[in-house]
Parts: sequence; structure tokens; C-alpha cells
Amino acid sequence: MSQSTPSGTNGLTYADAGVDIDAGNELVNRIKPLVKATSRPGADSDIGGFGGLFDLKGAGFKDPVLVAANDGVGTKLKIAIETGQHRTVGIDLVAMCVNDLVVQGAEPLFFLDYFATGALDVETATDVVAGIADGCKQAGAALIGGETAEMPGMYGEGDYDLAGFSVGGVERGEILPRKDVETGDVLLGLASSGVHSNGFSMVRKIIELSGLTWSDTAPFDAGKTLGEALMEPTRIYVKPLLAALKSTSGIKALAHITGGGLPENLPRVLPDNSSARIDLSQISVPPVFSWLASAGGVAESEMLRTFNCGIGMVVVVAPNEADAVTAALEAAGETVARIGQIEASGDTPVLFDNTLSLTT
Repeated sequence: MSQSTPSGTNGLTYADAGVDIDAGNELVNRIKPLVKATSRPGADSDIGGFGGLFDLKGAGFKDPVLVAANDGVGTKLKIAIETGQHRTVGIDLVAMCVNDLVVQGAEPLFFLDYFATGALDVETATDVVAGIADGCKQAGAALIGGETAEMPGMYGEGDYDLAGFSVGGVERGEILPRKDVETGDVLLGLASSGVHSNGFSMVRKIIELSGLTWSDTAPFDAGKTLGEALMEPTRIYVKPLLAALKSTSGIKALAHITGGGLPENLPRVLPDNSSARIDLSQISVPPVFSWLASAGGVAESEMLRTFNCGIGMVVVVAPNEADAVTAALEAAGETVARIGQIEASGDTPVLFDNTLSLTT
């Protein structure tokens, strides 16, 4: 017995297999103005070609070294999907990449995204790309391309995943960290906007144990639902840091505080036989972390190695330049705290004095 095809006499179509080419074309049309709005010197931000173009000479570089980074958003996406709040995860995606570029002293030049889903929802995808474009504008990067992959059977209904890829440029003699990072250098901490995009597997476990739902009022922010409060996007530090690098001479190294927190990320910029000594009492801990620690019964040491706990970026500066760098960063809108210094040691890379102010 012959088997009839879903489309009758016209035969099987790609749509019958679960892939909607028309939806993909509609998405491209919707995001074109979003992409165009990220235009910058070196890129005109047109999309639709097989590859994105960028002109380094047009961007003003003389002897550039390219720096590349890629990342995702992690299980924070589950909250976006479950709450229907898709507008800010694109900012998170860009932030996780471009913050990794600027720590090398690099100016983000362009960004590409990868959006994968089982069945393309044009409204959701447009919201996500709008966030990506917003993040690119915050970072000064052009959104020059991307990929939308519709893969039936790979993802559950409504699920999607994101990956981001960014390239920056830095003049050869300005690459960070500098070779003169040394004992006595001061550590400045730049405030985070909240949980950022790391540790959300623990966040979601704590929410599950608490019995709260995403629509309940956030215990740490009475003006928002729990879902809204936790979707606060990752802070993008690029423009303030580039401005401070340009206007001062004391920045020797930068550390983006992501998964692993201060204990895992600071050692990446420390010279051999040295340690970072951090005074935890100097960190202004956002209420979300106090609540997570209390609701989950999470020890301070575990909080420090899972979350940023209020510091999203650490700036290593020469002692005599600390005030000037602080002033430059504050003028650019950052909240800065002097949280420690580098000292001679050989055993423990990051040493903590005092305790975090985890009060509810």
C-alpha cells in the first residue's frame, strides 16, 4: 500500500518536516533595521550575504591584533522561556563576549549570533535579536551577521539556545594584561548589575526549593516579580573601561568575574608567586545574593565560587594611579570600590579578609 504525502499531489515540503522557510524570511525582514542601528566605522551592518565584512583600516587601526571570544547565556534562558521575557537575554549574550574582549584591552568590533530552536517563533526571535542589537550598541560593536537554525526534534516546544561570537581589536603595544603587574598594585571592583549570566543552575534549584513561582513578588525587590528581577541583564563594561584606558595610564590588567567568581577568575591575571588579597567588607552585595544565600542555605565560600557577589569586573591599577582611574570610571557611570591589593605569596592565589555582608 502506498503512503500519501502530507501535501497531497505536490509531495512533501520542508514545512511538512517542521521547517518554515517563510518564517525565517519574515525574521530577516524584521531584524534588518535592528542590525542597521548597530553600524559603526568599519562595518555598514547590512545582512543577507554569506559572510559579514569588517574594514580594520576604516575603523582607524594602525597595527591591530585581533581578539576573539565566544559564549552563551546558560540556563538563564530557561527563565526567559518559562516567563516569556526574551528581550534582555540578547544583552546577556553580547555582554558575556565583549566583556571578555575588553579585559585584553580590545575594542569590540563586530558580533555574530547563533539562534537555534525546534520551531521558529518570529516574535520570540525578534525580541532576542532586539536585545542582541541593544547589547551591541552598548558595546560599540556592529552586528554583522548570524545564523538562525530551525531543527525539529532537537528542542522541546518553545525552547531555544543562543551562542555569540565577537571579535575585537587592540593596538599591538596596548594588549592587557601588562607585564608590569606586581606586588602592591591596587584592586578596584566594578559593581555588577546582579547575578549576570552565571550560576543560574543553582538559582533555579534555590527557586525550586523555595516553592516560589516566577510571577511571585521577588523577596529581594518588592517592585518586581521574581522572574523580572532575575532577568536583569549582565552589565556591559566596555565603554567606561575603554574611556579609562584612554584617559589614564594606570590600568595594568582586568578580570571579568564570571563562573567561578573571584577565586577562579582573578588568578588569570596575577603574576607568578603572588596573590590577590580581597577585603570582602568593601563589597556592596546586591540583595539578590543575600536572598539566594539565605533561601538556599549556601555558605559564603560557595557563594564566592559560584556568583560574582556584586563585583562584575576587577581592575588592577598602579597604586599612584588608583584615584585617577577611579575618578575616570565613576565619571563614565561605574560604581567603584577599592577591594584589595596584590601581595607576595606562593600558596593561595586569592585570599579573603572579613566576610560578605549577606544580610536580608
